[in-house]
Amino acid sequence: MHLFTQTLVRFSSLIADGGVSFNPDIFETNVVNLAILTGGIFYLGSNALSESLVERQQKILGAIQEAEERLEQATERLKESKTQLEQAQLVIASIKEDAETTAKQVKSAILTEGKNEIERLTSAAKSQIVTIEAQVRKQISDYVVSLALQRVTLQLEGKLSDAAQQQILDRNISKLKD
Repeated sequence: MHLFTQTLVRFSSLIADGGVSFNPDIFETNVVNLAILTGGIFYLGSNALSESLVERQQKILGAIQEAEERLEQATERLKESKTQLEQAQLVIASIKEDAETTAKQVKSAILTEGKNEIERLTSAAKSQIVTIEAQVRKQISDYVVSLALQRVTLQLEGKLSDAAQQQILDRNISKLKD
């Protein structure tokens, strides 16, 4: 920044002192040389420049065509991807429906098996209860018979004589032999 300021100050002082002025002498100022040089540059450079511009234009057109082709390919891939997405969503929906149906069937089968198992266990329990009741009744019956026999035995021992007891025993033994 300092250098720029110094340059402006010097140039402005040079203009103020009259140091910068227009020189009308063509040969001294090299205007002819500059005109020839500029003309030569334009003449020689125009072909190279036009070739360069044509080449650049071709590259740009090629790049535009390539970009358009890529755009078309990308658009086509996008369409394909959307189609695949729709198909995938249909497959997912189908899988969900199948899963729900299968889940309902499995649930129903499990409930049916559970009911059957409960019925089997209930039946087995009832059967065991009936068996236990029969055993208890037999035990009670045996106990009652035993008590009755004890009571009868006690009553008979007190009332029967030895001869009567012997006679009852003989009669029962003879019945057993027949």
